[in-house]
Amino acid sequence: MGHGTPDTMNWAGLLQNLLLVVHVGQILCGPALFSVREELEPGVLVGSLSKHFPPPYQLLTQEYLWMDENTGYFYTTEQRMDREAFCPKETKAEECIILLNAVVGPSGDLIQFPVIIEDINDNAPHFENREIHLRVSEDVAVGTSFLLDDQAQDRDAGHNGELQYQLKGSAEVFSLKVDEESLLITLVVKTALDRETRDRYHMELVATDGGTDPLSATATLIITVTDVDDNCPSFSSDSPRNVTIPGDSPKNMVVAQVRAVDLDTGPNAAIVYSLSPKVSERAKKLFSLDSLTGHIRLTQDLQSDNSEELVLKVLASSHHCPPADTQVTVSMLPKANQELTIKIRFIVEHQNQTVVLPENQPPTVLAVLELEGDSSFKDSSLAIEGEVPFTLSPQNGKYLLSTSKALDYEMKSEHNITVLVNGKTAEESVITPSRHVIRVEVEDINDNAPQFPQSEYRLEVDENNQPGLPLFQVSASDADSGYNGRVTYSLDKYISSIFNIDSVTGQLSVSAPLDREQAGVHKLTVLARDSGSPPLESVATIFIRVLDRNDNAPVFSTTHFIFFIPENVPPFAQVGRVEVKDPDEGENGNTELHVVNSSGPFVVDNAQGMLRTTTNLDRETEDRYELYLLARDHGQPVALTSTARVTIFVEDINDNQPKVILPSSNSSCVTISPGTLAGTLVTKIYAIDEDSGLNSEMTYSIVTPKPSQYNSPFHIDSRSGNITLNQQLQGKDLGMHHLFIVVRDGGKPAPLYTTVWVNLLVNDSAEPCHLDRAPTWTGTPVVVQSPSKASICEAETTRSAQVTMLIGLGMMLVSTCILVGTVVFYLKQRRRRLQEKKKKYTEENEIPLRLKDKYYSDE
Repeated sequence: MGHGTPDTMNWAGLLQNLLLVVHVGQILCGPALFSVREELEPGVLVGSLSKHFPPPYQLLTQEYLWMDENTGYFYTTEQRMDREAFCPKETKAEECIILLNAVVGPSGDLIQFPVIIEDINDNAPHFENREIHLRVSEDVAVGTSFLLDDQAQDRDAGHNGELQYQLKGSAEVFSLKVDEESLLITLVVKTALDRETRDRYHMELVATDGGTDPLSATATLIITVTDVDDNCPSFSSDSPRNVTIPGDSPKNMVVAQVRAVDLDTGPNAAIVYSLSPKVSERAKKLFSLDSLTGHIRLTQDLQSDNSEELVLKVLASSHHCPPADTQVTVSMLPKANQELTIKIRFIVEHQNQTVVLPENQPPTVLAVLELEGDSSFKDSSLAIEGEVPFTLSPQNGKYLLSTSKALDYEMKSEHNITVLVNGKTAEESVITPSRHVIRVEVEDINDNAPQFPQSEYRLEVDENNQPGLPLFQVSASDADSGYNGRVTYSLDKYISSIFNIDSVTGQLSVSAPLDREQAGVHKLTVLARDSGSPPLESVATIFIRVLDRNDNAPVFSTTHFIFFIPENVPPFAQVGRVEVKDPDEGENGNTELHVVNSSGPFVVDNAQGMLRTTTNLDRETEDRYELYLLARDHGQPVALTSTARVTIFVEDINDNQPKVILPSSNSSCVTISPGTLAGTLVTKIYAIDEDSGLNSEMTYSIVTPKPSQYNSPFHIDSRSGNITLNQQLQGKDLGMHHLFIVVRDGGKPAPLYTTVWVNLLVNDSAEPCHLDRAPTWTGTPVVVQSPSKASICEAETTRSAQVTMLIGLGMMLVSTCILVGTVVFYLKQRRRRLQEKKKKYTEENEIPLRLKDKYYSDE
């Protein structure tokens, strides 16, 4: 059974793949098959389901395509379709298909239809490595191929993903071969290689796709030609052929050095030097040859009084090559019987045969030199070897040693003057030149000031820095030596004392935290002074920019803002400006205001720093608002906040007319006895005005249509509304008196008013008095401008007067109903306001312990 399991699994996989192919085939062969190019702009028509299914239509997912529910047409959306994102694992030969679900038809059938996403050439080829390295031996045969593993990849499909390769810069030495079936790329060697001629080739491998507008990628192909041992050593032209040495030369002295060259590299270029077996025994005894360096040395001290000439044949050998040879002839001169010596008489300061001369001195005579020796020498002379700032001038058989220009300690502090002694013996043989060294020390003077690498330094430091930490280190160099070059540092005396600099190291530090709000930039002048006499100095400037940190919370101009605003302002009217400042800069100082701990109709306009209303206000409903403003900056990592209290008083306007509470009806009546004494309070008018101040101060007056015709026995107090008997009643006063009372407030510029009828019946009977209908006003409509004391209660006998009275009574009845409803509504509202004020009083006396983390201006 164990062996059958893999077969069973293979059959199951084959069956699954077969079902998948059948399913896809059914979809592709179905009635609705659409295709769309990738990366199309929005609004492009893709197709329609109207030919296959009845309306309506609804596409279940409309991320990349949307469908018109009536026509069935579907179009591309703002979200562009990327074939490589939908089908990242598909091969280039397979089509990229997505399946869409839609509900169609009156019965709401669920269908599935495929959409083929067609490829466009939107992906350029890509090399994984920008450089491809290949090593090729120089003896490789022409026509040899090398497989290039680093091939380009293209995510597109079809022709857009088919790549062609081109080799640029090959100099006709290499070519490319591409196998179209296996898509393998090989590099073919076209001509013979020679590392000694050229050891590296740089070429460009260009991959281009097959799109209509082809895209390409380039990688650098670097071919390194490796060496083979194909060259033999040969002696260079500068190898010595003839050498002359004195007869008294010491042991181990280098007589000559031979040099052979092999154009190969590494071990292939190794050369071994040896003497030919044919060299004489005398030569083998006197000379040795270093097999690696080619140095020919003396094996012993020479003490020869005669001339001698020896021939050395040297061989240079390497692997697989016959040895190369060269010949060196060594001529040995007889040693001199006596050496010429130099007598030196110094003119300037000297110590232990060493001249000490200060720098920057003009040309100066240093010493007088004189040759001493036996009479066997002739034609002797002195000369200075090499290019040095010194001269030898012959004078009366002697030589003056002088400087040819001023010496500079900073250029060179010590000079060794090599004086050559030349001459001949009596036998006309040239002696070997002897050398005598005169040492000159240059004494330093303080002629160089310290130098900073740059004259200005700029650095940034966070504010609130830790005191004492190093900020920056300056360094100045002085070309002088000793004390002349010893540099110390200091700060300008006018600089703040919080800045310090180490006099030796130049380390700058600050002893106190920096505060950007006090000073954003500090300018420091650093002095570098040497220790010479007199000292020299130079300066450098350091600009320190203090970077801001969010260390300041927003600050309100006051902790308690008080504003007054009329109640009739429109929504979004200005209540008052709220000033808040944050001394930080940037986002750390950018503040934002919010209304918190309040449900009042106010919001902050952050653009103008203005508190505004959001709805209409009504002083009679709410005459004062208490709220808190939260100011928050945008600092990081933690924003800082502060709060301020705001009290807003709603100022009254005259928008409420007086309301008469008593009498409760225009048809109510009061009976008065004829014997009532003058000055007695007959009745009282009780009225209220919901406004405040002058707008709620009411006055009462009796208005008559014709003041001159009637003198009423009643009087009303303009302030209290008390109606009293003005005079003793008489017989003519018996009957009904209708008093038309105008109640006016003190509002400006125009007062508001209301009217009421007070009906008084003068009668001996104590029975209750009642009117069936309210009286009718017969005077001018503008009653508030002309109050009158005359009676307006005159009988009308004409038909027109009766009609007028009926109309007036009807209006009075309607007014009475409205008045009763108003009083009931007012009492309910007043009770609700008392409850709300009590609740608000409780809330106002609560201290907010903690503000919320977030507040919204529309709360």
